[in-house]
Amino acid sequence: MTVPDFEEYVPAIDCPCPGCADQRRTAAGGLPRRYGGNPAAHGARRAMVLVTAAGVVLGGAAGESAGAPHDPAPVPGAGLPAGIGPLPDSPQGVPGPLRGAGASGPQAAQAPVPRATTRADIIDRAKKWVTAQVPYSMSKYWSDGYRQDCSGYVSMAWNLAGNEWTGSLAAYGTRIARADLEPGDILLFHNLADPAKGSHVTIFGGWTDSTHTRYTAYEQTKPHTRKQTTPMAYWTNSASYVAYRYKGLNPGKSGSETTATPFPGAAKFGPRTNNAHVTRLGTMLVARGGKRFYKVGPDPVWTDADRRATQAFQRAQGWKGAEADGIPGPDTWELLVTGTGHDIPAAGGQSGSKAVPAFPGRGYFRPGRSNSHVDKLGKQLVKKGYGAYYRSGPDPRWTEADRRNVEAFQKAQGWRGAEADGYPGPETWRRLFA
Repeated sequence: MTVPDFEEYVPAIDCPCPGCADQRRTAAGGLPRRYGGNPAAHGARRAMVLVTAAGVVLGGAAGESAGAPHDPAPVPGAGLPAGIGPLPDSPQGVPGPLRGAGASGPQAAQAPVPRATTRADIIDRAKKWVTAQVPYSMSKYWSDGYRQDCSGYVSMAWNLAGNEWTGSLAAYGTRIARADLEPGDILLFHNLADPAKGSHVTIFGGWTDSTHTRYTAYEQTKPHTRKQTTPMAYWTNSASYVAYRYKGLNPGKSGSETTATPFPGAAKFGPRTNNAHVTRLGTMLVARGGKRFYKVGPDPVWTDADRRATQAFQRAQGWKGAEADGIPGPDTWELLVTGTGHDIPAAGGQSGSKAVPAFPGRGYFRPGRSNSHVDKLGKQLVKKGYGAYYRSGPDPRWTEADRRNVEAFQKAQGWRGAEADGYPGPETWRRLFA
């Protein structure tokens, strides 16, 4: 008889078997003292499972291509592009009720009862903290009662009854493949080896490119809540992030237009078409600021109102020519059904391109120059969260702080080399003011 080998494993974050559940409790017990843990228990504690001679694991959960939660412990700062920071290495609070009173550490797993909500409601709540630029803190609580760290932010957006942490959020979700992500889902990395190092969670806001390699991430990190284009799944430890969908999602409730629906095809739209897709298109356009184009409707019959509203939405994205012909294509449809992209501007701003101030020219942004365009640029950088290098100002005088802030913004777009030299060009200007 062949003697079995032994192999160490880290339990899957959402595996219900008793072995994995016990090991998760053990890992939680190893939290640092400042999180209520026992220092003597701190460190990675792993279970031993039998592996047959054929290599079949008798216990544990196998990883998947979407990113297994038992990847090696992260190396802070590894692979992070310059100017993107900061790293999500901030410590987080522990499970507890709203406003910080009560629990002092991770608790034994309980069966959570999720509150019903919709994708639209999740994103709306996430946007409120972005607008308010809620400062990051693991010990403070915002006016709505939720802790001001990454897991508190998701607890708020998912409308949970209390403040959770990265080690408990998965209990409120169902694991999904990254390819199935929709707005309101989350990408979660809980570092079992040391939860205080690198654990982080972001809210998925929609794809930003057709290859699905970048997405809009809503997240709570230093210095404050932000919304920005992020590579799938994150700047660091990307392979370790796992996608989850909230269990209390109610796709049938009013306001759930963000539920993805495949593009029905261009043939369903245009002159002489009459079908339910035209009605839904019009309804979504009205919700995004296009109501003024419709004297009646929307209804199943395609009219010039549908064409003009669609064109206004396309132009609001900065599209021109054939990309803004008033007939919805796959990209237009995806932005509408996921609730992403720019809304149609109010009357007086006929298109997104007119809403952006005209680029004055590269010559205004050079050492020694002083003008109102530099001042306007600096204020917009601060508004977008890229003012870290200003010790004073911004003001009309171009300085190295302006250049470094512009460079950080350019690198956040995924640009490198000459495309991220810190001097604004037409595309940098358009994206910054969009």
